[in-house]
Amino acid sequence: MRTSEIIQELQDLPFQKRIYVIEKVIQSIRKQETVNAMNIAAETLRSDYETDKELTAFTDLDFESFYEAK
Repeated sequence: MRTSEIIQELQDLPFQKRIYVIEKVIQSIRKQETVNAMNIAAETLRSDYETDKELTAFTDLDFESFYEAK
């Protein structure tokens, strides 16, 4: 479906349904922007985490037994 056809279909919808579609599109765009930003951040920091052992020092504790004090 072409963009012009989508726009025409949207214009034919009742007002409330158009608002609903717009909200869903905006949510989808925001979600994708967040995913993209997180991927960029992860790639940017990847080399730091691979070379700087201080950044991952606490992950050594992940497999130790942990008992919460009561």
